Amino acid sequence: MFGLDTSLFILLFLCLFLACAFEFVNGFHDTANAVATVIYTNSLKPTQAVVWSGFMNFLGLLTGGVGVTMSIIGLLPTELLIDPNVYHAMALAFSMLLSAIIWNLGTWYFGIPASSSHTLIGSIIGIGVGYALLPENNKGLSTVNWDKATEIGQALLLSPLFGFAVAIVFMYILKKSIANKEIFKEPKKDTPPPFWIRAILFTTCTLVSFFHGRNDGQKGIGLVMLVLIAFLPSYFAINTEVDPFKLQGEVGVVQSIITKIDTNKLSSTEKESYAKVMKGVKGLNTIFADKTLNAKNLTVETKLDIRKDVLNINKHSKKLMESDAVTLSADDKKALKKATAGEKPPFFTFGNSNNGLSSLTDFAPNWVMWMIALSLGLGTMIGWKRIVVTVGEKIGKQHLSYAQGASAELVASITIGLATAYKWPVSTTHVLSSGIAGSMVASKGIKNLQGGTVKNIVMAWVLTLPVTILLSATLFYLFRTLLG
Repeated sequence: MFGLDTSLFILLFLCLFLACAFEFVNGFHDTANAVATVIYTNSLKPTQAVVWSGFMNFLGLLTGGVGVTMSIIGLLPTELLIDPNVYHAMALAFSMLLSAIIWNLGTWYFGIPASSSHTLIGSIIGIGVGYALLPENNKGLSTVNWDKATEIGQALLLSPLFGFAVAIVFMYILKKSIANKEIFKEPKKDTPPPFWIRAILFTTCTLVSFFHGRNDGQKGIGLVMLVLIAFLPSYFAINTEVDPFKLQGEVGVVQSIITKIDTNKLSSTEKESYAKVMKGVKGLNTIFADKTLNAKNLTVETKLDIRKDVLNINKHSKKLMESDAVTLSADDKKALKKATAGEKPPFFTFGNSNNGLSSLTDFAPNWVMWMIALSLGLGTMIGWKRIVVTVGEKIGKQHLSYAQGASAELVASITIGLATAYKWPVSTTHVLSSGIAGSMVASKGIKNLQGGTVKNIVMAWVLTLPVTILLSATLFYLFRTLLG
């Protein structure tokens, strides 16, 4: 099947299974945060909460597009994304998936709300570090996309701090504006809150679950696409539903605008980006000029060349547009962005609605999105309880009050929604946990936090990236060395 022999097909199936397993674990690891507040405030029964949250995760993923997916894939060295050796692809997939699943399962077992986002990103960076250590690689750690890693790292670092601070502000506003002090007290056992509070908590639970699907769910799509591109480049190296020869106009726009840049004002790094854009343009123009080629008879090597050229054009033209040394007009920058990244898709994006050159590389088949959506939704419904207990009972010295639950969920939904709009992968776990911590501090000060639980969460936060980077790099180096 797909031109693979039986052993490679089994390995492909195993990698896809592991990608679904990661998203399944992500469901009951991360999404438990969304249902903790409605369960502990008696707004919904546990079964109702997890089924509804699972459905909203499912819906969120299907309507979220692939922007965050491409941010994740962008962490890997381009060389690894276009490697035609299927055994190298297997080493990449197994190392990344195993390290992510091992850490996620370990933290879930001990009931520690650790971040699946940190886990996956650390595993991907680890692949780049492992690749840098290989004898045949002479580029060192430059193979890791440190610019993208820094951008994502900032989002992961700042989002929980934002959640903590804004939750305190929300609690302050509620205290000043609401006379009914019952909402600030611990919920009575088996007694639902007032209708309006219940409605707010239900709405915020829905939003967190939905935006979790739109953000975290895309990470699972990214994993599957990495596997498919690596194992089956003839089918997935570029989007077969897009005719690359119809994008010659976009390539021409890139070339005409980039040549306006005064290279004398550029730094050495910027000159390198300029050269890579022009090399990508030249490579695509050479392919387009071959009259024997069309969208249906492209070889695997040509598809990989197209992918490499488009990735380099998009990545390095973006760097140039962000440089102060590049003095392009606003119209030129707008035209360049449209030619490369395309126009911004609508909020509800079913499937792939991208355009521009990135439509060739930024895509995922509908069956992949459905498969990951089901894995995420089912995971939400099954293993939620360990994390819910930690979030609901162990962060603060009191059970969640109605006001605390509403504040934390509202902060989380806003933060994750904004992050998804800007294609930043953020941690649902850390945003919501920090929001709950902020609401606890707003109630009775810092003494209202349980030091042991907070220490464990912070330790997991600090250790996730280095541990997963080290584990993934080690596994990748071993697999590549063994497989050759």
